[in-house]
Amino acid sequence: MIVWDLAVVGAGPAGLSAASVAARAGLRTLVVERAEHPRYKTCGGGLIGTSLAAVRERIEVPAHDRVDTVTFTRDGRRGFTRRHADAPLVTMVRRDEFDDRLRAAAVAAGAEVRQRVAVRAVDQNPDAVRLRLADGETVHARAVVGADGSSGVTARHVGVRHRQVDLGLELELPVPPREQSRWRGRLLLDWGPLPGSYAWVFPKGDLLTVGVIAARGEGERTREYLRAFVDRLGLAGVEPTHDSGHLTRCREDDSPLRRGRVLVAGDAAGLLEPWSREGISYALRSGELAGAAVAAGDLAGYERAVRRDLVPSMRAGHRLLDVFCRRPDVFHALLATPPGWRMFARFCQGRASFDETLTRAPVRAALALLDRLPASRRPLSRLPS
Repeated sequence: MIVWDLAVVGAGPAGLSAASVAARAGLRTLVVERAEHPRYKTCGGGLIGTSLAAVRERIEVPAHDRVDTVTFTRDGRRGFTRRHADAPLVTMVRRDEFDDRLRAAAVAAGAEVRQRVAVRAVDQNPDAVRLRLADGETVHARAVVGADGSSGVTARHVGVRHRQVDLGLELELPVPPREQSRWRGRLLLDWGPLPGSYAWVFPKGDLLTVGVIAARGEGERTREYLRAFVDRLGLAGVEPTHDSGHLTRCREDDSPLRRGRVLVAGDAAGLLEPWSREGISYALRSGELAGAAVAAGDLAGYERAVRRDLVPSMRAGHRLLDVFCRRPDVFHALLATPPGWRMFARFCQGRASFDETLTRAPVRAALALLDRLPASRRPLSRLPS
């Protein structure tokens, strides 16, 4: 019987990061993935500087655009545009290509990747973990990193709990050269009509990724927001190559990250930035932390590392989301100011996390002022055309 040093469930950014770190450390590492690369993944595909830094030594990023210009609107109105001339803010990738590069890097590091393999159950004893596969095979490992998504089997096994669940809807729209030129190097963010909602346009060469996100439970309003947004863009007649939706789940602050020999990372752990719902950087970093903990033989060290490196920014993100939900108009206006734009640019480039930003005196003063203002009373029942 083969006993792997590490078995990873899920071949996305979190799982493949864990596998690369562990395999480079000499661990016998297996990755099992229910799909087959390259596979489509619902995702905006914008890599911020933190994500680029995490993969710099592993892959050449398959960029389809590099964004230095951002247009902000408030429900289709009050638009303004800012440009960061020094360096790109966001690098746009298509997740099928990006994840496949990460898979190849994990294999090159020494990991074995088995695709089209679904895990049905997880159980463990003090010495090992058993993964029961859909074909009846059992995988034995000394440790497991679960990276199979927020509704996957490993998150259920560990008992991950969530404080925030959002519905994201996304279209991949093929556009002609004129439309490609219009959007090249530029993205659009629209703060929406539902509390905490926003929409985006991300350029990816001959495709535009257009989507919206809002709290779960507002499904029809979220779909209406997407329809109105696409119509405003003049893209209502474009047939999408992909039309998909997904739930993003953000963990409770005290939600477990480990149960015995099973660690969860990325979406499986509910690790993402609560305000923007950016998850790729959290997946890459938590995967690396998990792989390093397994390689060091210190599984509890993973929990300490996540709480040290990732949780503070998540707490700050919840603070920003609270302000954004209560005062979206003021939030929009603040982004138009030089300090607001610098905060946004530093976040995109990975030069400052939100928790670091919120310690700055001007930001603390602005948030304190917003706390004293009443919440917006704007009616939400009707979307503008």
